[in-house]
Amino acid sequence: MAAVDVIVDNLVTLWRIPAVKQNFHWIFLLISAVGSILKELELVPQTYFSSSRNALNVYFVKVSWGWTLLLLTPFLLLSNSSFSRSVTFLSRRLLSLVVATLVWYVCTETFFYIEDKTGSCYESDTMDVIKNEFTIKASCRRAGFRWHGYDISGHSFILAYSALFIVEETAPMASLKTASLSSLPRTVLNLLYVALNLIVIMWVWMFACTSVYFHDPSHKLLGTICGLLGWHLTYRVWYLNPLSPGLPPQRHPKEQKEHA
Repeated sequence: MAAVDVIVDNLVTLWRIPAVKQNFHWIFLLISAVGSILKELELVPQTYFSSSRNALNVYFVKVSWGWTLLLLTPFLLLSNSSFSRSVTFLSRRLLSLVVATLVWYVCTETFFYIEDKTGSCYESDTMDVIKNEFTIKASCRRAGFRWHGYDISGHSFILAYSALFIVEETAPMASLKTASLSSLPRTVLNLLYVALNLIVIMWVWMFACTSVYFHDPSHKLLGTICGLLGWHLTYRVWYLNPLSPGLPPQRHPKEQKEHA
């Protein structure tokens, strides 16, 4: 597992660069803006990723929150328990997963509601014949027709929000090199950390594909802004207060003693 250790060390070093983590969120706004311009000007050729049926979209992006929780939950438990085994501490940290899931659910349901309230059902994409008997997207689509409404990009939202969420919650890894973990937990933690970083890379790539191939510019921009706001209001505002899940621990007790 020496190769995994080297990869982990390199990833930790990368995320410890202040400019990388502090400016990571701006990447999504930049990609969304540039990608939207490229799409409107039709400068990007059609590729495998211009189809919504590509494997990454079908098996990862469409269930992206599931992948995020599947990998991040055991990582959060293992990494945070190295700092403290307190039930209160671990329960508070696990609350960050609950809060993030609520943010995801409320935002996506709001997007669906807006699309239903602003849309109409049409017989085809030409929008020549309207089907007034269908008032929501689900029933319209089930009948084989086309729904056109204000479709805030759920992909832009969830990919930006999930990537920022993962980066925040994997921050403790920078201090865990000094922790006295046994071989198995450390190996599992390293593998989870690498997998989570791969997921972040995938989310950024698929966010870029969404930007250059799908949705109207305002749909993508609003989705991206919602993702950034969800992250900012929790990790940069609320989590700084005592009555919150709190920020992920940044320094291991052993490091604190050495710096005392």
